[in-house]
Amino acid sequence: MLVGDWMSTEVATVTEDVSMIKAGRIMRDKKIRRLPVVDKDGRLLGIVSERDLKAASPSSATSLDMYEMTYLLSELKVKGIMTREPVYIRTTDTVERAALIMRDRKFGSLPVVDESEKVVGIITDTDIFRLFVSITGIDQGGIQIGLRLDTTQGSLKPILDELRRYEARIISILSSYDRVAAGRREVAVRIQGLPETRERELNAALEKTGHLLYWTRD
Repeated sequence: MLVGDWMSTEVATVTEDVSMIKAGRIMRDKKIRRLPVVDKDGRLLGIVSERDLKAASPSSATSLDMYEMTYLLSELKVKGIMTREPVYIRTTDTVERAALIMRDRKFGSLPVVDESEKVVGIITDTDIFRLFVSITGIDQGGIQIGLRLDTTQGSLKPILDELRRYEARIISILSSYDRVAAGRREVAVRIQGLPETRERELNAALEKTGHLLYWTRD
């Protein structure tokens, strides 16, 4: 799954000469916490965040009056507080890589650039949730079968053979390597619903393999 296929193309940006006040207003109106900063050709220069704006704003203990504060904030430009050389992702990178960066850096979004470094979109945690729902097939309902298998080649084959024997239609297969011993993995197989008798027989057959963790209907 590529970022270019799942990113949001309607992305708000600012130039580096925009004031803090305007940048803050855009964030508030768009309900976002980070703004890509671009040059006149749309190439990425930096990122300004809600945290940057708060850090640069006068504290509540300031001796400035309201008019002085307004003047100060209108004079402060984004270029003075933005993060230069920001982390970004390309349209041709995978969504999984974007998600990994966002998890590790605790970002809620990443700007997306093309081959000329122009900002063409943004990938957000909402976009990743949307992809997750799509690849799991949860919106199609059915049955999710949880299994614990070895990572050796062919370990899934006996399970697939049983599913084929009971004419189960597979919606998705996902693997996780977290919270399991080395050389093991958890596999979630989603299938369409089956007639009651066949469902019961398939459940029993998978129980006999010794790999079944859970069986749940959504």
